[in-house]
Amino acid sequence: MTKPSTLRFKFSAFAFAFLFSLASAFCQSASDDWLVDNKLRKAEIIQVSAKEIQFQNGLIRRSFYLSPNLVCFDFTNLMSDAQLLRTVMPEARITLNGKIYEVGGSLKTEERGFFKKEWLSEIQSPASNFQYQSHTVGEITPHFPSKEIFWTGHKQNASGKKISFQYTHPELKGLLLQVHYELYDGLPLIGKYLTLQNTGSQTFQIDQVVNEILGTVEEESAVVGKTTQMKKPHQLYIENNFAFNNSMHAELSNQANHWKADSAYTSQVNYDLMTPAILEVYPEKGIGIALKPGENFLSIRTYELILDSYDRERNGLARRKMYRALTPWAMQNPIFMHLVSKNDEQVKTAIDQCVETGYEALILSFGSHINMEDTSAMNIERWKSLARYAHDRGIKIGGYSLFSSRSINPETDVISPVTGKPGGAFFGNAPCMGSAWGLNYLDKLKYFFTQTEFDIFENDGPYPGDVCASTSHPGHKGLEDSQWVQINLQKELYHWMNGKGIYINAPDWYFLDGTHKIAMGYREVNFALPRERQKILNRQNIFDGTWEKTPSMGWGFVPLTAYHGGGADAVLEPLNEHLEDYKQLMMQYYGAGIQACYRGPRLYDTEETKQMVTGVIDWYKKYRDILNSDIIRLRRADGRDWDGWMHVNPAGKEKALIMLFNPTEEVMKKELKIPLYYSGLTQEARISIEGNLPKTYLLNREYETNLAVEIPANGYIWIVIE
Repeated sequence: MTKPSTLRFKFSAFAFAFLFSLASAFCQSASDDWLVDNKLRKAEIIQVSAKEIQFQNGLIRRSFYLSPNLVCFDFTNLMSDAQLLRTVMPEARITLNGKIYEVGGSLKTEERGFFKKEWLSEIQSPASNFQYQSHTVGEITPHFPSKEIFWTGHKQNASGKKISFQYTHPELKGLLLQVHYELYDGLPLIGKYLTLQNTGSQTFQIDQVVNEILGTVEEESAVVGKTTQMKKPHQLYIENNFAFNNSMHAELSNQANHWKADSAYTSQVNYDLMTPAILEVYPEKGIGIALKPGENFLSIRTYELILDSYDRERNGLARRKMYRALTPWAMQNPIFMHLVSKNDEQVKTAIDQCVETGYEALILSFGSHINMEDTSAMNIERWKSLARYAHDRGIKIGGYSLFSSRSINPETDVISPVTGKPGGAFFGNAPCMGSAWGLNYLDKLKYFFTQTEFDIFENDGPYPGDVCASTSHPGHKGLEDSQWVQINLQKELYHWMNGKGIYINAPDWYFLDGTHKIAMGYREVNFALPRERQKILNRQNIFDGTWEKTPSMGWGFVPLTAYHGGGADAVLEPLNEHLEDYKQLMMQYYGAGIQACYRGPRLYDTEETKQMVTGVIDWYKKYRDILNSDIIRLRRADGRDWDGWMHVNPAGKEKALIMLFNPTEEVMKKELKIPLYYSGLTQEARISIEGNLPKTYLLNREYETNLAVEIPANGYIWIVIE
């Protein structure tokens, strides 16, 4: 059955199943649970009849009626047999040359609270709509090239089926519209996007593209309330690659999902007909570009993950499995240092220390003496030589570059549509990527990486959704296309870097377009607090920041030297004087599978410090597979009692690895119930504490086992389960 992830709440198997059924969640055995059983569940495209086609993979199904014009009439969660659609909606909607066109068929039913299949005979195909012509079937392929250069938790490429529906419009000669669907093997996940190909002789102005429209089943029946106040369908998680706002959080970064009321749905309970019952996906500020003859257009890519539970941990596991399929580049997780350097010799010393301790990469941090915008022969040769020095010793190298949070000049900065002057951007001032300076910035970065063969790009403050009202920037026409143009310029850079095998740290949710790592989420001034407070706060950040992210997707921070102020009690230098704190901070992060930015001039200062750092890295590498596996939360750090988490991997040699911490001044002895459902173990577990000989423990029918532990004062223990 579906198993809760927390230690704090414990139900009997029958009570838990009953509660889940009340909440429209679903009971299933571990042998038939897609999150545990490792079954492939192949995607299939089935021609049901001349007029009906469907694709399904045993977890979800989507069905289409083809004549007289295409409509999607069925979207089923096969894990629960729940229908996600209450009515038929257009496949898409685009605005060209100021005129709105719907894609596919339409159905004007009096009842929009449910749908009967016999109503398909009433499908209409208005002449004003794009008309379905044909479809092609193929395999899912990557959207851009990506090359792995670091250790990765990515073990197998995502696979599945793709179907592309072709449409034309009699008024729009030479314009081919295609709606593409991707169904993934082994995942309740569908991708959807739209392309336009101009094979004619006229130019089409693309004002807006709505690439997904769903008439969804409502989540609740609220008699009063606004659309924004009511719950959205819990079974439908939507993510797309039009995301930004520097929240470092997927839902808050999502800028293209729009939940709307359906005024034609007159049988709904809400008195003012305000239930959020329609999902539309589009960029709010529009597209605003011209599609010239011979050019192609690619819409936002939308991904629809179907959830089978209200349990946050289970839904988080589903999200993480989705990211492992959609963003395999982000499963790379290099062991890196964040160097603060003033000269080349410090870079060489840090490279040598990386070699000695087992680190794999060096990133020149903000405040260092690197400048990627300097394309002079002298600067390029300097960093090319240092990159060669690193590569000859097996170390990758990268550097930091700031884009936003600065003003270049009035001709370059984004222009406010309110004032007509620079300012008013997300960071106050920011350059426009479509300005001459912005376009040159992109060219300089490509030149720097091509010439020096650097391996890592840390991009601070990339374009966060700022619009620009300038009409003199060469990269965009004006306000109407500025957002779309800028974000696509940035995406092109990240796609290019992925093809070259360049690893990207960036502080925004650009994973679907090639970034590899983002911050866990933090308040910078917290790293100026005393170390004892940092340790507990860091564990809270780990606990909170991995509900939806895999360990490799987030980075933490360890201030070896002062950062945002703070006194001697906040930093680790001199390192040999703070070995216990240094080691515990390393074990907390590496024990979560998370790379932290160890920011300072060196990794060690004495032989004893070197041995400590090397020992932690050796331990991490020994258990690297399981430490990069998904986290199950056990207890959040609160400074009062034990806290910890558990990695699980049903397909791994180690099925689980637990980290437990004691923030108190006294040795802590506990008997804990360890929840092992998501480890894939069903009968027994072999458990080793701190590398000691393993003992065998039986699991109860809630997939738990009792374990007696002793956690040292102000310390931690680690436990391996096979």
